[in-house]
Amino acid sequence: MDSIASISLASENEDLLKFIYACPLGVAEITADGAFGLINPLAMQLLLPISRDWSGNLFQIMGPYAPELRSLIEAFPAEYGNVCENHRVFVSETRVLSCTLVKLGAERCILTIADVSGQVAQERSLARAEGARHQAEAMLELAHERALADREMGIQNGRLSAALGNMSQALCMFDHAGRLIVANNRLSEMLALDHGDVAAGSTIEEILAHAALPQNDVESLSLGLRELVAVGQPGGCSVHLRDDRTLAVSYVPIKGDGWLLTLEDISERRLAEAKISHMAHHDALTGLPNRLLFHERLREAVARSLRGETSALLCLDLDGFKAVNDTHGHPVGDALLQEVSHRLKQQVRAIDTVARLGGDEFAIVQSGLDQPQDATVLANRLIEVLSEPYELEGQQVVVGTSVGIALVPRDGRDPDQLLKNADTALYAVKAAGRGSYRFFEQGMDATMQARRTLEIDLRKAIIEKQFEVYYQPLMNIKAGIVIGFEALLRWNHPQRGLVPPGDFIPLAEETGLIIPIGRWVLNQACKDASTWPGRIGVAVNVSPIQLGSPTLVEDVSAALQSSGLASDRLEIEITETVMLDDTEGTLIILHKLRDLGLSISMDDFGTGYSSLNSLRRFPFSKVKIDRSFIEGLGTGQECNAIVTAVTDLCETLGMITLAEGVETEEQLRQLQIGVCVEAQGYLFSKARPAADIAALCLLLSQPSGTVAAH
Repeated sequence: MDSIASISLASENEDLLKFIYACPLGVAEITADGAFGLINPLAMQLLLPISRDWSGNLFQIMGPYAPELRSLIEAFPAEYGNVCENHRVFVSETRVLSCTLVKLGAERCILTIADVSGQVAQERSLARAEGARHQAEAMLELAHERALADREMGIQNGRLSAALGNMSQALCMFDHAGRLIVANNRLSEMLALDHGDVAAGSTIEEILAHAALPQNDVESLSLGLRELVAVGQPGGCSVHLRDDRTLAVSYVPIKGDGWLLTLEDISERRLAEAKISHMAHHDALTGLPNRLLFHERLREAVARSLRGETSALLCLDLDGFKAVNDTHGHPVGDALLQEVSHRLKQQVRAIDTVARLGGDEFAIVQSGLDQPQDATVLANRLIEVLSEPYELEGQQVVVGTSVGIALVPRDGRDPDQLLKNADTALYAVKAAGRGSYRFFEQGMDATMQARRTLEIDLRKAIIEKQFEVYYQPLMNIKAGIVIGFEALLRWNHPQRGLVPPGDFIPLAEETGLIIPIGRWVLNQACKDASTWPGRIGVAVNVSPIQLGSPTLVEDVSAALQSSGLASDRLEIEITETVMLDDTEGTLIILHKLRDLGLSISMDDFGTGYSSLNSLRRFPFSKVKIDRSFIEGLGTGQECNAIVTAVTDLCETLGMITLAEGVETEEQLRQLQIGVCVEAQGYLFSKARPAADIAALCLLLSQPSGTVAAH
C-alpha cells in the first residue's frame, strides 16, 4: 500500500517524478473514464502516433483501439494491486504496444506502455522461418516418401517378375484385339518355344505355330482356346498331348481390356489322381479290386442281365487261414493271400472280375455264362488249385477253400442281395463240412439266419457266463478206481435250454469264439479240480483252432497258476487232425505244453489219416481209442483185433490207452482181458456238474465200479 500510495502522491514527490520522466517505459496515470492525471514524455511519444489530436483522454487518443483498453480496465476488480501484464495492443500492422495496468482502486490505475513492435516483428520473422523450415521438411518428407514408394514399387515389380518367372503355370495376357501383352518364360518351356517366338503383339495362333509339338497337339490346343474365347466367359479345358502330358487351359476375360490365359501341366496330378483312385478301388495287399469296385462290377453284371446275359457270383474264403496266421504270423498270412490272389487271377477270363472283400474273403463275377454248369466248373477248379500246397518263406502251408454261388439274375437283381445270397450259400458249405461249393437255394436263408442268430447268442453267452463245465469220470479198469475226469462244455441257453456241444462247438471254431471259450474252460476246470480229493486229475480238450493260438501256452500256465492245481494233474487232449494242419508248428506248441509238466493225450485215435505217423512224431502220454472201435467189441473179431493191436502198440511205445464210449459190461470185460488200462463211458457215468463230483467219487469207489443205474 505504501508503494501505491507513493505513486498516487507522485506530483508531490520530486524524486519520483524524475524517475517517472526518465523511465524507459511510458507511464501514465488515468482515471476510469480515460482522463490522464500524470503522463511521462515516452508515454506521450508512444501514444501520439496513434492520434495527432492530443485531447488528454486515453480512450480518445486510442481511437479504434480504445474499446480493447476500456474493457481491459473495466474487467479488473477494484482491489489495489491487481496487475495485467504484457497485454499487447496491435495499433497497426507494424506497431504493437505492450500495456501493463496496475489498478489503484475503482477510479484510477497506472498504465505502463512499451513498444514491442521489433520483438513482434522478430517473432513473425522467426515464425515465417519456422514455417519455411516446416515446409521444406514437408517437401523433403514427401520426396522421401516418394523415393520409398518408388523403391517399394521396384521391389514389388521385382517380386511380381520373380513370381511370374517361377510360376508352375504358363501365363500370358492378350489385349482386346488378341495381341500378346506379356507372357512368362514358362510358356516357352511348356510349348517348346524359342524366346523370340513369344513376342509382344503376337496372336496365340502365331505363337502356337512355332511350338515344337505334333500338329495334332497344336490343333487340339488351338481348338480348345478358340472355343473358350468364343464363349467369352471364364472357363477351362484339358488337352492331352501325344507325349502323355496333360495341359489344363484356363481362360479369364478382362472386362474391356482383353483376356488372361494360363496353361498348367497337370500330368503328375493326373497320375496322382489315378493312383489315389486305384487305391480307393483296389486292395493294397493283393492289388485286386476291393469291395467298392467289385460292387460296381456286380451292378454292371446286373445291368447286362436285363439284356439277357447270365452271370455268376462266387464268394469264397480260405479254410484254415486263421490257423496259418496265428501259427506262422501275419507276414506269412499276407504272403498266402497274395499267392491265393495270383492263383485266382490265373483261373478267370479277362471279362471276369476277381476281388478281395476283406480278410481271407474273395469274390468273383463270372460274366457271360452259357449255362449254370460253367460256374460249377470254375468252382471245382478253384477248390482244386487253392488246395495245393504253398511254399511261403521256406515253409509249406496248406489251406482249403469253400465256395458259395449265386446266379444273376436268377437269385436277384440287387448287388447287396446277391452278395448276401452267395454268402449264405458259402455258410451252407461250411456247415456241411467245407472244401466244397453250393448254389444258393431259397431255403438256405432261413437256415443261415438261424445260424447267425446262434452266433449272436453264443457271443452273448460268453459275456453273461451261460456256460457250465460237466465232468465224466476216467476209470482205471485194472484197479477199479477213478483216476480223473474229462471236462465237457455245456451251454445253458436261457430260451433253448441245454444246447448240445455239436450244435455250437463247430460254430465257435469257425468264428474264433472257441479261443475265449476254451480259455474259460481251462480256468474253470483247473479251479474245480483243485478242490477234488487225492491226485484225481482233469482232462481238457483243446481244439485245432486253440492249438494255433499264440497265447495257448500262456493261457494254460495262467490257469494252473491261478487255480494252484499241480501241473501233473492236468491233461490236454487233442485230436489227430491237429497233426495234419501244421506238423512243425504243432510239435513246437506240444513240446512247450509238456514242458509245463502236464500230460498230452491223443483223442479219437483211429479216425484220422495218419494215426500211426502221429504216434511216431510225438510221444503222447495217452491214446484214447475212438468209440467206433469200442462199440464192436465182443460182436466180431475185426474190432477186437484192432483194439488189441492198438493197445499192444501203445504199450510197446510206453503210452497208456483209454477206451472211449464203454457202455456194456461185455465191452469192459473184453478190454480187461487185454492191456488197456483206462476207460470212460456211460457204463460208469454220464457227465455230471461239478457239484456232483464228490458224491460221484464215493459211488464209483463201490465194488461195482459203475453208477449207471443212478
